[in-house]
Amino acid sequence: MESRIPVVSIVGKSDSGKTTLMEGLIRGLSVRGWRVATVKHHVHEVDVDQPGKDSWRHARAGATTTMISSPTQFVIVRHVNRERTLEELVEAAGDTDILLTEGFKRAGSVRIEVSRKARSDEIISEPGSVFALVTDNEELAIDGVPTFALDDHAGVVALIESSFLAHGGGVH
Repeated sequence: MESRIPVVSIVGKSDSGKTTLMEGLIRGLSVRGWRVATVKHHVHEVDVDQPGKDSWRHARAGATTTMISSPTQFVIVRHVNRERTLEELVEAAGDTDILLTEGFKRAGSVRIEVSRKARSDEIISEPGSVFALVTDNEELAIDGVPTFALDDHAGVVALIESSFLAHGGGVH
């Protein structure tokens, strides 16, 4: 099933620079007028609310869904019995132009791999599944795959925009 919006997954080993790249992509795409949703994959349970706060207390008391509403934010924390599929996450993203994921090593067909020389001298993905490579290792290359420096967020943004977003123009 094809997603209604493009999904681009940022993958790589721990401490390779995935979150830094995500921040650069979010800023770069947002400045160009694109509405960006993100999802970070964790292999273990995480607390997104602060211990002791009301919503945290509601969840600990047994609420299966806890909502926080303010003039500028609406947050839903829902306990689930299974991990959501990428397509379900796309639907949950709402009215956005693109979904950027971090840490989904096996889901999604568009993967941008981040590889930092100090962390590894190889990629974790099958070479045929990599859309772009972001690295500081000049010896690491995949035939036919665009390669960017670790700090070339603008170059990666331009590639994403021209490949997946150029049809509709930014600024909504």
